[in-house]
Amino acid sequence: MTGPEQTPDPVAARPLDSFSASAEPLAAIRDRIAQAARIAQRRPEDVTLVAVSKTHPAEAIRPLIAAGQRAFGENRVQEAEAKWAPLREEHAGLDLHLVGQLQSSKAEDAVRLFDCIHSLDRPSLLTALARAMDKAGRRVPLFVQVNIGAEDQKGGCAIADLPALLGEARSADLPVIGLMCVPPAGIEAAPFFALLDQLARDHGLAGLSMGMSDDFETAIQLGATHVRVGSALFGHRA
Repeated sequence: MTGPEQTPDPVAARPLDSFSASAEPLAAIRDRIAQAARIAQRRPEDVTLVAVSKTHPAEAIRPLIAAGQRAFGENRVQEAEAKWAPLREEHAGLDLHLVGQLQSSKAEDAVRLFDCIHSLDRPSLLTALARAMDKAGRRVPLFVQVNIGAEDQKGGCAIADLPALLGEARSADLPVIGLMCVPPAGIEAAPFFALLDQLARDHGLAGLSMGMSDDFETAIQLGATHVRVGSALFGHRA
C-alpha cells in the first residue's frame, strides 16, 4: 500500500478485549471513510461500512450497534444464524451481509437470514439462489464476486466468465447490484480496484464491494460503495 492514507493504524493492532466496552474504533473508521470520500469528491454517505464481525461474539458487537452501526458482515451461515437471531430481537434495523463463500446447499438459509450476499460466483450457486428466492418470496441483493487476481486458491468468477454469469442472473431475475473482489495479498491493491470499477461500468453496475481494513481508503478513492472492515474495528483474535 502507498500514500499517506495507508499509514498503519494503531487501532487495528489492539486486542479484542479492549474493544468490547468501547466503540471508539468505529468513530475513527468513520472519520477515515469520510476523509477518503472527500478526497475523491464523493459523499461519505454513499459508502456503506460493513463491519465484518465474523468469529467475534455478540459482546464485541453490541457497542458498535449502540454507536449506530447497522451493517454487519459474516462469513458463515451457521455462525451468523446462531449469533444474530438474539441480536436482531434486541435491535431493529440491522442489515446482515454474507461476505464469505456460500455453498449451494446453504442457499435457502442464506436467503432467509441475510439482507445482502456478496459472493455469487458460479452458475450452480445462481440456480440455487434463484430457487431459494422464489421459494422465500423475497429478492436479496447480490454482488458477483470476481477473482480479480486470477488466483487458483480463491473463490470468485473468472473475468472471462463474468458476462455469461451476469446474463444468467438477469435471465433469472436476480437482483445483482454490483461486483465484489478480494485483491491478491502483499501487493498494491489499487490496480485491482480500478479493474473491478471498470468491469462494473462495462456491465452497467453501480455497486462495488471492495476494500478491507488495510486498504479501504484506496478502495473508496477508486469507487467502492461498500467496504468490509473487520480487524480495524474488532481487533485481531488469537
